[in-house]
Amino acid sequence: MPNSDPEPAPKKELVTAYLKKVKTKVDACIFDFLPTTHEHPDIQELYQMILDYPQRAGKGLRPALCLLLCEVFGGDPKRAVNTAAALELLQNWLLIHDDIEDGSELRRGEPCLHQKHGIPMAINVGDALHCKMWEMLYRNTEILGENLSLKILSEFIQLSNQVVEGQHIELSWVHNNQWDIDEDDYLRMCIQKTAWYTCITPCRLGAIIGGATVEETDAFIEIGKSLGIAFQIQDDVLNLIGDVGRYGKEIGGDISEGKRTLVLIHLINSCNPPEANAVIEIMSHNRDEKDETEIHKVLQLMKKYNSIQYAQQCSTKFLMQAAEKFKQDFKHVPNNKAKQLFLSLIHFFVEREY
Repeated sequence: MPNSDPEPAPKKELVTAYLKKVKTKVDACIFDFLPTTHEHPDIQELYQMILDYPQRAGKGLRPALCLLLCEVFGGDPKRAVNTAAALELLQNWLLIHDDIEDGSELRRGEPCLHQKHGIPMAINVGDALHCKMWEMLYRNTEILGENLSLKILSEFIQLSNQVVEGQHIELSWVHNNQWDIDEDDYLRMCIQKTAWYTCITPCRLGAIIGGATVEETDAFIEIGKSLGIAFQIQDDVLNLIGDVGRYGKEIGGDISEGKRTLVLIHLINSCNPPEANAVIEIMSHNRDEKDETEIHKVLQLMKKYNSIQYAQQCSTKFLMQAAEKFKQDFKHVPNNKAKQLFLSLIHFFVEREY
């Protein structure tokens, strides 16, 4: 008789199924924790606003990295769910503030919080979620004990310092109308702004809770740097050529906001001087001064000089660096299901369409 066993699910399907599973667990933890009702109507309104971004459809990549790495090192991922949920709260308050600083319009397919309620209200909601993040981390003392909880807090402190410094670098480029930026400048910004909170810290947290050694935990700094760069470059690419319905943000938003991306740096270095001057002039305008024709012109030049393709190649290169270093540094770790799924998940960072 022919073998009737079902074909194994493709790696991408396994990853999306795992992300959905993690999102369900983490969301349950978050919504069980966040307040929903208050006798004072204004505070009740605040509580409803706090729920806005967490209720929107997100990928849950950071919690997934945390839970998977905990399992890779033999830990019980249930012990890491609270920490993973804190990472998701971190992501949400950072996004609220980031959307304000960039003047963004859409987040996860809906108007940004400041577009719905105004900047002062949105800032306060971001602050509230920031406070709730630390409160959730305090709960780890009951789950992990005081010593391990202090290690987790230390990781969040280091992460927070890295992110605000990286964000300042990027904001300064726009504020100072700075254009003498090379690829190394961009990569440093990516590492501090994106890699630490998207890859390095989530991996380190999972490893710490899973019982990894200090040396094993520290290995994720270099792995996470490469992976975070790959993630950010892919995000920059999707901002230019993605499907707004899947990507959840306005296409071409980085051009509107004057973002210095790898794609843009490559374009300025590749096109002729008149074109470069025209691009810089357009990109230097404030968001409300740019029209669709100018945005289209920059985008067409990016395609003409294969700048998007170049960025995609760089993203793949950094991804492969991360994957190979992980395989090399952790060849002593049993090749279990979690380890294989981690490798599939990090490939999703570049293969994703949203």
